[in-house]
Amino acid sequence: MKLGCELPAWALYLSPALLWAAQMIPAAIMDIVQCEGPVSTKESSCHSSDDAAVASTEEAGFQVKGYTFSEPFHLIVSYDWLILQGPSAPIFEGDPLVLRCRAWQDWPLTQVTFYQDGSALGPPGPNREFSIAVVQEVNSGHYHCSGIFRSPGPGSPETASPVAVTVQELFPVPVLRASPSAELQEGSPVTLSCQTKLSPQRSATRLLFSFYKDGKTVRNRNLSSEFQIPMASVEHSGSYWCEAATEDSQVWKHSPPLEVKVQASQKSAAQETSSTESPRPVPPLATPTAEPPVFSPPDPHLYHQMGILLKHMQDVRVLLGYLVIELRDLSSRLKSETTQPPAQ
Repeated sequence: MKLGCELPAWALYLSPALLWAAQMIPAAIMDIVQCEGPVSTKESSCHSSDDAAVASTEEAGFQVKGYTFSEPFHLIVSYDWLILQGPSAPIFEGDPLVLRCRAWQDWPLTQVTFYQDGSALGPPGPNREFSIAVVQEVNSGHYHCSGIFRSPGPGSPETASPVAVTVQELFPVPVLRASPSAELQEGSPVTLSCQTKLSPQRSATRLLFSFYKDGKTVRNRNLSSEFQIPMASVEHSGSYWCEAATEDSQVWKHSPPLEVKVQASQKSAAQETSSTESPRPVPPLATPTAEPPVFSPPDPHLYHQMGILLKHMQDVRVLLGYLVIELRDLSSRLKSETTQPPAQ
């Protein structure tokens, strides 16, 4: 009887954290056995875990003999004064991330600080939550928090155990491929494919594809991952790349460039050659030499003719001068006649 009387006293001596853990265990069991989603009615009885083991790998572990089960939920029960709560489901690029620094029985905290891989993410403050609106793979790491308990806590700094956060890739960097080839003849068809693949856990996400050539958009944000050129011409030659992005544009990735070369057909090449061919070859320009030019003496006959031409030009200049004088006199006479009053 003495032992029976002492057991309740020992139970009351348990730390508050152990009592909180004991209260949380039934809730954890309820979360694990909960099943959501449509359920098939092929059979009316439930199956044991042994039956689930015989499921084929194609059923992804969530569909067993016609039944659809929820994704597994991992519950961690802690008895620390301070814990950091992270996301329970896998987190991918573009998702929001929320971390909560929780105290035992939500006791008041002060000087709360969040850390990533040992580095503080900001100054201490009263905020118990740390959030990232859009995560990337660089946000992966080990996070923890610290804070000081106020009354009725221990009144000393406490540090939570680190929590690993892994940001998974939503889809890899796309690769641009040309079919049947990136080198083709003029007039041939070509199809450009922006190839990437969503994570199986996010297969419902829709991606939009854009195509670019030499820095200019040739097709913008379309559900089709292919861009077709029915009849390629020489103008279609250039550097192409594509972009895959989510509908909200939170995640986007570019492919490496792909060089597309369209060769002109023989007929087009012959016409272009004939149109650009010059009628006669242009003689090469004389190369200047360092020797001084040699001047030959002028022809005496040519010199005499130039003298006669210059004399005639001087005579014409004199005649033009006389003609200008006569025109001025004639103009002045006409003006005087027009200004005189009419006779009575």
